[in-house]
Amino acid sequence: MANNTVSDAKGKVGEAADKAVEHGKDLAHDAAARARDVAGSLADAGRSAASGLADAGRSAASSVADAGRSAARNAGQAAESATSRAGEKVESLAGTVREYGPHSGVMGSATETVAHGLERGGQYLQDQGLSGLSNDLTEMVKPNPIPSLLFGIGLGFVLARLTSSRS
Repeated sequence: MANNTVSDAKGKVGEAADKAVEHGKDLAHDAAARARDVAGSLADAGRSAASGLADAGRSAASSVADAGRSAARNAGQAAESATSRAGEKVESLAGTVREYGPHSGVMGSATETVAHGLERGGQYLQDQGLSGLSNDLTEMVKPNPIPSLLFGIGLGFVLARLTSSRS
């Protein structure tokens, strides 16, 4: 009977061990499934955060581009307005030249020619604006690049000499 009792005990211990192993396997399986779920949730959250950051970046870049376009448009409008005002001033200068210049003889003829040129230039600036001036200048330089370059260098030299301080 003692052998039976030991044998029964061994059987019960074996069964309990088998149940414990099975229960451990079930727990491990459940833990692995939960870990996969948590990892999936974290991955989804990461993808969502990355998508949100990308959208925010695109939105910020679009805002900066819009602001740049607006600033360029405003600067262009201000330049056109300033060019038109300069044209008005040049036309006004033509009237001043006529008023105070000689009215007869060779000098009177030269005064009238200068005043007429100033009026035409002022009217051109008002009508064409900066963009028209730029287009006309481009069309003049294209067929004559070397003379235009030399003229620009000469003009820069003269302006530098006129504006430099003499010690």
